[in-house]
Amino acid sequence: MERAGATAMLHGPVVVAPPDTPTEDVLAVAAELTGQALAHAGTAAIATVFARPQSLDRVWVRSGFIPVPEAELPRELQGRPGLGLFGWRGGTALWSTAGRGGSRSALARGEH
Repeated sequence: MERAGATAMLHGPVVVAPPDTPTEDVLAVAAELTGQALAHAGTAAIATVFARPQSLDRVWVRSGFIPVPEAELPRELQGRPGLGLFGWRGGTALWSTAGRGGSRSALARGEH
């Protein structure tokens, strides 16, 4: 895990298994490693953890991660390889881009 203040980028989990290992078993190990990383994040005062998909969407979603835009990454964690981004905030899916200067939809402005 690469840290930047109260934010971190999780590089992994990496699971190496024999070719005949069932996919569900490999995903279960990946989920366990992710759970341990998130438990560590909680004790290390890391409030937000980001991860690249790495074909582990099921693991991220089951662990409380949600897809987030690249703009959510702090400057210190930008420029890492990979496409797509998932984020976890203390196990909640509450995200806000308030104050980022993006345009709001007519519905958000109350013009409906």
